Amino acid sequence: MAIKDKVTIVTGAASGIGLSVAQEFAKDGAVVVMADVQEDKLQAEASKIGAAAFKTDLSKRASCKELVDFTVEKYGHVEILINVAGVQTVSPIDEFPEDRWDFIIALMLSAPFYLTKYVWPSMKAQGWGRIINLNSIHGLVASEFKSAYVSAKHGLIGLTKTTGLEGGPLGITVNSICPSYVRTPLVDNQIAAQAKTHGISEEEVVSTIMLAKSSIKKLLEPSTIAELAKFLCSGAASSITGSALVVDGGWTAN
Repeated sequence: MAIKDKVTIVTGAASGIGLSVAQEFAKDGAVVVMADVQEDKLQAEASKIGAAAFKTDLSKRASCKELVDFTVEKYGHVEILINVAGVQTVSPIDEFPEDRWDFIIALMLSAPFYLTKYVWPSMKAQGWGRIINLNSIHGLVASEFKSAYVSAKHGLIGLTKTTGLEGGPLGITVNSICPSYVRTPLVDNQIAAQAKTHGISEEEVVSTIMLAKSSIKKLLEPSTIAELAKFLCSGAASSITGSALVVDGGWTAN
């Protein structure tokens, strides 16, 4: 396996996409460091797959450096970084909480920048590295009431392109994965809330609201994203960098 024995940091790893990525990489023999703010769940899930757990709040710059320092001290280097950690707040722009804006930008744009900066020397020294930024179709298109989320994701596309260009001569590739809605605990909660708000079934929320612009009317599974992340670390993907790989059931083809 291309990722066997590769030292891999996965953020947002206690649940959802991050957990699936950590599980899939560990299954294929990667040495996984799982980072998340949810300590109890993080420890429980890490113990199941033999991964290292690092509880941290990545909205703080110092915490980003501490995560990379922990990994380098424990394993000697970092070969793969997968930035997954994220949240979302839905609110009209004039009502959007300013502190929430600061938090979302810090967690979803600044943290990937800092983590990339801090793992870069290790990857550069070994002449090989893979960085994957878990993005969204909202890195490419916008939806109303998601100003911070959409701004962070658009910025992440720019970061991916820039670092992809810088990393190419060094053997480091940097890519974004841009999915539509993925079945995670966060999305499941959104489905239930919207069903109650609109007075419709949860199935109707998925088909007529969440996937209204998709030609394939089904939610993605976290394992699909994990498999794509593994592909981006394979030899077959060695010339893919600075790219935004879209997995959206046709949403952005409109």
